[in-house]
Amino acid sequence: MTQTKQKPIYDKSLYAWAAVRLAIGFTFLWAFFDKLLGLGFSTCRDASTNVVNVMCEQSWYQGGSPTAGFLKFATKGPLADFYQGLAGNTFVDMLFMAGLLLIGVALVAGIGMRLATISGVLLMIMMWSSMLLPENNPIIDEHIIYSIILLGLLVSNKQQVWGLRNWWIKQPLVKRLTILE
Repeated sequence: MTQTKQKPIYDKSLYAWAAVRLAIGFTFLWAFFDKLLGLGFSTCRDASTNVVNVMCEQSWYQGGSPTAGFLKFATKGPLADFYQGLAGNTFVDMLFMAGLLLIGVALVAGIGMRLATISGVLLMIMMWSSMLLPENNPIIDEHIIYSIILLGLLVSNKQQVWGLRNWWIKQPLVKRLTILE
């Protein structure tokens, strides 16, 4: 009796998850670079003229606070006072920017997905809770949707495509500290 070699079955949804992972990773990276350099989407755009002044005084590079505008003016609801009290805090700014950068890089590269997705969910839940209740729905807004997607990325990551996971999990440090998977 001869054995026939079976073709591996590829789950096409893995490519959809990879595209989502890359898109959300670039979203985090864009937010980081926009706040760092003032690229004019949420930072350094004149509201009245719509003119972008790259590297304006609001950019982190020029000494601005990446959290001050949002935390001072966008927060509302029962936790608004708490979040407004964090506005402009240097430690909060550093944590926020490090989070945006590291989550973005991890998602794009497909490494450190456990920490990246859990950290991303925590960041999204904090942003959601800073604006209670959301404007268009009493519970669900884009932060909750991103959180659900990040959890989907976490559970679908074992068969990752378009990423460095297979190389990453063989690294000695990652083998010792599985939270870095």
